[in-house]
Amino acid sequence: MFFSTDLQPLITPNFYNYWASAKVEYIFDNTISRGLNLYNGTRYKIFAETFKKFNEPKTDVYILGADFRHYLKIHRQIIWANRFSLSTSFGQQKLLYYLGSEDNAIVPTDNFNTEISVDQKQNYAFQTLASPMRGFVQNIRNGNSFVLINSEIRFPVFQYIINRPIRSDFIRNFQIVGFGDVGTAWSGGSPFDAGNSLNTQVVNNGPVTVTITKQIQPVVSGYGFGLRSRLFGYFIRTDWAWGIDDKTVQDNIFYLSLGLDF
Repeated sequence: MFFSTDLQPLITPNFYNYWASAKVEYIFDNTISRGLNLYNGTRYKIFAETFKKFNEPKTDVYILGADFRHYLKIHRQIIWANRFSLSTSFGQQKLLYYLGSEDNAIVPTDNFNTEISVDQKQNYAFQTLASPMRGFVQNIRNGNSFVLINSEIRFPVFQYIINRPIRSDFIRNFQIVGFGDVGTAWSGGSPFDAGNSLNTQVVNNGPVTVTITKQIQPVVSGYGFGLRSRLFGYFIRTDWAWGIDDKTVQDNIFYLSLGLDF
């Protein structure tokens, strides 16, 4: 169905796609909650997923991935949280991962890096966000595979200092967080392949098309700090992050997000 903003899409006939999907996953979880967004223990998920379009041949999509998380108590309520996630898609069609930004971000809302091109040789059926990769907007890297490492120190200030019940929900759950993120996304066999679309830029200028080949460090990283607490029933996250792209530190980016961390 087309959004009718003028006569042409209004008279364009609708078309329909019929997809079937199946997913299998194994989940392990022995974590113990020590407070809101504070855990001890390990949890992980390994999954496989497939999609197929009924009304069109050669549309198989296969996805494999895993997500590992470990929470270590440093002292009392101070927690060191670590996450390692990766996924790849293959088949006659694929899933496109956009690396960058924060989960459930309200600010920035629509920022997208248009300087990183998408490999047009890949037949992408769907797209999704690989995050959190703080210090960047969406699409600092992209491709049909990604790897991401996240690490956070979570310090619940008032729970740690005050040894008695705290009535205020906001003060009781107030946290200071220091974090670091490292990750990449790519198309092809490896992010370091010369054929990775990251290293190719196509410039069209009228009848002339120029292909520029360059060598860019595929792995990006980010670091920063943030504040956390619950307000009016919502867990609110604020982050100030600096990204490092090709050994260059980027300008600070502020994120305002809703929902718990990993």
